Amino acid sequence: MARTQPPQQPPPVQRVRVHYVKQGPVRFASHRDLSRVLERALRRADVPMAYSSGFNPHPRISYAGAAPTGAASQAEFLELALRARVDPELLREALNRVLPSGCRIVRVVESDGTSLMDRLQASHWEIRLPGADQPVLAQACVELLGRAQVMVSRLTKNGERRFDVREAVIRLNAETDRICAVLRHGEPLVRPNDLVGALLVVRPGLLGPEPVILANRLAQGPLTDGRVGDPLLSED
Repeated sequence: MARTQPPQQPPPVQRVRVHYVKQGPVRFASHRDLSRVLERALRRADVPMAYSSGFNPHPRISYAGAAPTGAASQAEFLELALRARVDPELLREALNRVLPSGCRIVRVVESDGTSLMDRLQASHWEIRLPGADQPVLAQACVELLGRAQVMVSRLTKNGERRFDVREAVIRLNAETDRICAVLRHGEPLVRPNDLVGALLVVRPGLLGPEPVILANRLAQGPLTDGRVGDPLLSED
């Protein structure tokens, strides 16, 4: 017997983009767990979400450029498709009332119809390395910038993958026990741990055998003259 075609969901009437932060203990939540937290908050705030069609409809949420597990971020973004129009500021306030500590909505703006993912071209990271010697750390940054290529390895579900970190580094400098870096987004995406791994390639012994890496993304967006811009500003 043929399976009955499920009813088709109506198209969204509004799309909004959400800028949020994750900090404190919530930074250790995986992307999947954090997405569940956000979806639960949308239900509790009674947000009129649009749903996909099919036998298993799900809320139409598009995540873009999520920070890796363990990293704090001041610049996380997603887009919501809605079945009814809402006031962006009232939506921000409603979500902040139900989200857990450490996850906070900074802005909600109406989508301009462009691709949000295409606007996330680079990230500005601050990476603390407690115990690092500042002059040695600064010299390691200079040496990395002076190289044409610095290869590192990452273990993936398909095995070990080797890739170049240097190509992604737009700016890099050391301040006390921390580094500030602007990293271009590419394939694969260079993460803070990859950058620290590259510094250890050019300067072995820079850190102890089990270094503590405290990463915080300060900005994420379009790349202009080596600086990371605001992805929620209209391109007009």
